[in-house]
Amino acid sequence: MSKRNRIIYWIATGWLALGMVSTGIVQVLQLKEETEFIEKLGYPSYLIPFLGVCKILGIIVVLIPKFPLLKEWAYTGFFFMMSGAAFSHIAAGNPVKDILPCLLLIVLTALSWYFRPLNRKIVSVK
Repeated sequence: MSKRNRIIYWIATGWLALGMVSTGIVQVLQLKEETEFIEKLGYPSYLIPFLGVCKILGIIVVLIPKFPLLKEWAYTGFFFMMSGAAFSHIAAGNPVKDILPCLLLIVLTALSWYFRPLNRKIVSVK
């Protein structure tokens, strides 16, 4: 892996981790503002801590070495979770400022996944 790719990976993964952990903690703690925000989208409040725990566990899996199959699942979960969030904001008619964080996390997820080191990928043997 080239130095450039390693730098891109760690910058994208660092920002992804920061975004997912910070929102995950807010969701696990069920802060009033977050609960109201999610409920305005039409989701039940009991779903909020589950999403937060999934984000935190997903980042742990992405950051620790090994377990490439779990990493694939974590990246997939992040992609679908953030795609669903973006779609929910669009469907609810929310302003672009509410959609942009979801889109940024989708881009960071894709960059982190694409530029991850070989020892963090599932390698098929021919």
